[in-house]
Amino acid sequence: MKIDLTPCYILHQRAYRETSLILEIFSREHGRLALVAKGAKRKNNSNGNLMQVNQKLNVGWSIRGEMGTLTTIETAGASAMLTGHKIIFAFYLNELLMRMLHKHESHPHLFDAYDEALRLLGEQQDEQAILRNFEKNLLSSLGYGLILDHDVISGNAIQSQRDYYYQIDCGPMINAPSSSDYITVSGRTLIELNQGKLTTRRSLQESKQLMRFTLKRHLGTKPLASRELYQAYLETIQ
Repeated sequence: MKIDLTPCYILHQRAYRETSLILEIFSREHGRLALVAKGAKRKNNSNGNLMQVNQKLNVGWSIRGEMGTLTTIETAGASAMLTGHKIIFAFYLNELLMRMLHKHESHPHLFDAYDEALRLLGEQQDEQAILRNFEKNLLSSLGYGLILDHDVISGNAIQSQRDYYYQIDCGPMINAPSSSDYITVSGRTLIELNQGKLTTRRSLQESKQLMRFTLKRHLGTKPLASRELYQAYLETIQ
């Protein structure tokens, strides 16, 4: 099967044989897949400098079975200018996609959310809010969307002045559940996260704890390399 030029991002690349690369890409229409870029490491390959992580591209390929072969690649407009720790944040987004997406499953809305997250990171906007909104969109796209607008026991709308117990695989409730798989979060944080507008230090911190608590269920015990890299970065600037 041959795929014509379609919007993509490269999430990761690794060496393949002497002169080639394997590109892990995220395509808007075809999801995550691996492509062999033959001869990409040769000095006379004019497309080699295009194969950069977080560069928006139009990519074409042919595929039989699990892995495809890159046939065409070109830029798709200006990409986000990421420097310093923002490169680590983009690495974190890529790592989530690599760990959580099944191959060959289309997620166009998630692709758009990823594209938007990179753009906002490049515009010096609130980094933590950007990450939380992307995590929320990721979970929703994979069928694990969080319930943020009502108490799952009473059905009542979330009230900003109350605290809630958020139980994994269930949602927020006023009374603590009998099991221990829950985290306490304020109603204001749930409302702001639902609206995609985290505005206070408390809502940013609580939404981060809620997302980590939820994502851990799907990521397993293997630590994220991006988190370790960010911690090492923080130690260098203290």
